[in-house]
Amino acid sequence: MTSPSTAISPPQPSTARSNYYDVTKYPVGDPYEDIGAVINSIIGEIKGRQKVSGPNDGGKPGAVIYIPPGDYRLATQVVIDVSYLKIVGSGHGFTSSSIRFNTPPSELAHWHEVWPGGSRILVDISAEVANGEAAGAAFYVKRTGNPRISSVEFADFCIDGLHFVDDGSGHNDRENTYKNGKTGIYVGSANDSFRITGMGLIYLEHGLTVYDADALAIDNNFIAECGNCIELKGMGQASRIANNFIGAGYRGHSIYAENYGGILVSANNVFPRGASSVYFSGVVRSSVTGNRFHSFYPGMLVLAANCCENLVSSNHFLRDREPWTPMQKYDNGLDDLFGLLRIDGSNNSIIANHISQTIDAQYIKPLAAKPVIINIVSGRGNYIANNHIVATTETSQNNDAPASACFSTQVGALLSTNNLKALQVTAVLVQEGSVQNTVLDSGRDEQVVMDRAMNAFRGTPVPGQ
Repeated sequence: MTSPSTAISPPQPSTARSNYYDVTKYPVGDPYEDIGAVINSIIGEIKGRQKVSGPNDGGKPGAVIYIPPGDYRLATQVVIDVSYLKIVGSGHGFTSSSIRFNTPPSELAHWHEVWPGGSRILVDISAEVANGEAAGAAFYVKRTGNPRISSVEFADFCIDGLHFVDDGSGHNDRENTYKNGKTGIYVGSANDSFRITGMGLIYLEHGLTVYDADALAIDNNFIAECGNCIELKGMGQASRIANNFIGAGYRGHSIYAENYGGILVSANNVFPRGASSVYFSGVVRSSVTGNRFHSFYPGMLVLAANCCENLVSSNHFLRDREPWTPMQKYDNGLDDLFGLLRIDGSNNSIIANHISQTIDAQYIKPLAAKPVIINIVSGRGNYIANNHIVATTETSQNNDAPASACFSTQVGALLSTNNLKALQVTAVLVQEGSVQNTVLDSGRDEQVVMDRAMNAFRGTPVPGQ
């Protein structure tokens, strides 16, 4: 029999003034079996305690829900309909699942760790029952009425989709399909001042999907090896995507936005397998500055559906070929005439970017074509100036490294600058019907194709001439 002095007291319900919850100490449910049910219960208690709007000139302060380091299964979708809620852990726990799933089991037996870690949520919502865009989301944020839901924050934990599924393609490697119907965080209604910081999102078909955002901050996250990483949908304004490590799969977008104004995309490091690094549709008066973009495919940056008055400046763009054998059979389906940067819209400024393309000529599509670097497909008044375009080709090396040698293979390819020779490209193509554009010092005379009677041009000077 346990003595009174050693008896363990059961967890006590939160007091009326306690707005801090530890999921491992909450008296309802088991967070290791279903953290979704536990968090939903906590949100229910918060709503029950904070019923009155503004008592004694105060407000509804919201709460913090803390997730300690550990693995937590999520079988029930978390539904958030309260403002001022922060869900926070103690580590984003990101590590590459793609490398793991492409490594032989005999090698995995010697790894120090196999799965992502930190404060890690294992999304165990079945893709088969996901009915509708939001149904496969681990966290679903939505509230109707006024004011908009505000100041919901996610910080410092990992959301792991665990596995991708067979897509019927016959490749027999389901873990590389980027399909599973799962979303990490889905915000389905108009919102204000949300923050996503320090998160690790991995192996989700959609990492982060947000509708109708105002003053959204997506900062300092690892969002990679997802089908799509960041998707801003509906319409919105004045949001920031900065200082992130981002990398989608060949089917989807690393950064996608539609019908937004005033987006700031800055200081991100975007990894190379996404179908695009940045895809804007109907986006206006936004800035893409100071980023490092790497891609294995054309269509790195796309301004589509009449994007206007955007600034793309001081970025580093690099396009080369996938060097890692397990992923070489995949691409985004675009050929090299599409353009590395493709512009549909007016009065955009593409200024002072460094653009590198290094690819063996045998991998150019169509074969023997001159790849297009900047493609102005429609619009007027675009200003293309002082872009440094470096186009080279080299003979690809045979790579017999094991599948697990992804890091050394990719870094070796990235650092290789020997034995390069010039590659013939179209530096800027201004297509027929796009007029009153200005192209300055972004390609030599023979590298720029445009109607010079309808557009302004000054070629990059050639040394010695």
